[in-house]
Amino acid sequence: MAYPSLTDKPGALETAATIREGKISPSEAVDAAIVRIGQLDAHVNALAVPDFERAVETARDMSEGSPGPNQPLYGVPMTIKESFDVAGLPSCWGHEAFADNVATRDAKLVTQLKAAGAIIVGKSNIPPDLSDWQSNNPVYGRTNNPHDHDRSPGGSSGGSAAAVASGMVPCEFGTDIGGSVRVPAHFCGVWGHKSTWGIISKHGHDHPAMSSQGPGHDGHDGALSIAGPLARNAQDLAALMKIGSTVPLLSSQKSLKSCRLLVVTDYPGSPVDQSVLGPIEEAVSALEAAGIAIDRSSDLLPDLAAQQGNYMRMLNVAMARGGPGPDGNRASATDWFDLLDAQARNELEWEALFETYDFVLAPPAPVLAIPHIEGGRVFEDTIHVDGADIAGPSGLAWAGIATFPNLPATVLPIGSGVDRGATLPCGLQVMGPRFADLDCIAAADAISTIVHG
Repeated sequence: MAYPSLTDKPGALETAATIREGKISPSEAVDAAIVRIGQLDAHVNALAVPDFERAVETARDMSEGSPGPNQPLYGVPMTIKESFDVAGLPSCWGHEAFADNVATRDAKLVTQLKAAGAIIVGKSNIPPDLSDWQSNNPVYGRTNNPHDHDRSPGGSSGGSAAAVASGMVPCEFGTDIGGSVRVPAHFCGVWGHKSTWGIISKHGHDHPAMSSQGPGHDGHDGALSIAGPLARNAQDLAALMKIGSTVPLLSSQKSLKSCRLLVVTDYPGSPVDQSVLGPIEEAVSALEAAGIAIDRSSDLLPDLAAQQGNYMRMLNVAMARGGPGPDGNRASATDWFDLLDAQARNELEWEALFETYDFVLAPPAPVLAIPHIEGGRVFEDTIHVDGADIAGPSGLAWAGIATFPNLPATVLPIGSGVDRGATLPCGLQVMGPRFADLDCIAAADAISTIVHG
């Protein structure tokens, strides 16, 4: 089953290999990326903050040297989400009031990427406060889906996915609390990974309103929210996870054919459009034909309606940093501890499920790439599911299924679907046990091999 690819440009590790072999220099790799951005970004607007001059200078210096033993991305140009601090560049989170908020030092993840040899050529676009499945703000404008410029690339890491999908750069890092890596990967037809909560540092990923309270690197990583990579293949995702992780990542090396999978496509209150269900069912059928053990239901699955209610309550408290929620009420400390207790119980339920199943397959979102919404957010509007308009926030269920229990989940492109006459990419979400990030990526890779032949 083919999926629409927009570029034949090499991935991150392939680019690094050509540099290591002396076939191209870091300067040539960076210059080529800048040319591609110049050709493509006028229509896509993925790049919010270019940093070409420093990238060219860095690449020139690296071209005169050679990669070290721990530099798998030596000379590879990449972008990073606007909300991560890069010294000398603005981090405004889409707010005009913070447009002059220039970071004085790099986020920890940026430091890790640079140490691995990556060259940051700029920062990618976002919605204000990273709180929409679109990437549109008054400072940098609107990012278009590179497959269909009338549609969203997703959010909040929409600029990230659009830059990778279009071929501007081979890889990126975004963040995810409500599907903000997984939904853009799904909308744009690329690979994305939601990491296990807490294993990739988000120091230096702080709302600019907090800058008055410290040097820009607070010590709190934020409930539910993670940093995760986007790329055009599984190998690059795994490499980026190893670079960014603050703990050693282990892999079981278990083959997919010896795994047992559970497919979940029904979630109370969040129906899935046939344009998404169709490609997923085709992929599942291909897996079954290959001899993979798959169940369609299980009594071990947690109460998803209860999980979604608790996830939305925790999400609203976390996004408001304890301020009044959408209903105007402010959560008490008791409310927060009750949510932490509910989350801990939910984590144990998923842990019990993963004693029987190796992975859970689910949609990344209930719809394909949505048309642009003028003057509003998805979560204040509706989404179109099988001819009916349903509340936008209901789509968050397919993000929360992995987010609330702090689980890793990889999204891979499995094919395409048709929404109101438009053919668009479709992804599949592969969830696994906590800390099984590399296993999720490896399983997604094996699934891709079977599905695409």
